[in-house]
Amino acid sequence: MKIRKPFFIVNPKSYLYGDKAIKLAKISDKLAKKYDIDCIFTGQLVDLPEIAKETKNLIITAQHMDFLTPGRGMGHVLPEALVNQGIQAVVLNHAEKPLTIAELDMTIKRAKEVGLLTITCSDTVEQCRAIAELNPDVMICEPDSLIGTGNSSNEDYIRTTTEAVREVNPNILIMQAAGVSTGDDVEKIMKLGADGTGGTSGIIKAPSWKDKISEMMSALVKFK
Repeated sequence: MKIRKPFFIVNPKSYLYGDKAIKLAKISDKLAKKYDIDCIFTGQLVDLPEIAKETKNLIITAQHMDFLTPGRGMGHVLPEALVNQGIQAVVLNHAEKPLTIAELDMTIKRAKEVGLLTITCSDTVEQCRAIAELNPDVMICEPDSLIGTGNSSNEDYIRTTTEAVREVNPNILIMQAAGVSTGDDVEKIMKLGADGTGGTSGIIKAPSWKDKISEMMSALVKFK
């Protein structure tokens, strides 16, 4: 599968699990259909099979996986097991779950072997350039220092990281998402050349999940 531009991510990390995670997924599912937006949705591994069953319009995404093959590997996340449960993509190298370049390289290759989309995170311009060489499907460019703060990346960071990735591989989709929490944030980032955006705390902490995602997705569809 391929992700259409512009796209959105709802990434509840470890804020939610169980019934609350499924509730957020169902809201995201309905709004993805309403706005005709490709929406990446992450969740706790134990919740993803149920989320996959309860939704139709989301790209169900694991928050991590390992590069092992079937066999020994107690406690690791097996790529084949993700695919077996209807999971379509995986986020790798988030600031809260970092990998070395060697680990990331091997994990991206394993994901491609089993047909999982790869969404990799990077911090600095130099990291963006190096990780782009590994040819993931999507890159999330965000300064680690801004994650969860409610402050979005400045214009210079967005421009320089986007340019760094595109100079290496123009086919990689670029997401700018650090601190994005409003429709205005979405518009600013998209005008600066991103292919997609989304949020975590800005959505989770909102009084109404539905209203907040609607605000952000309605701003995003202007860039179709």
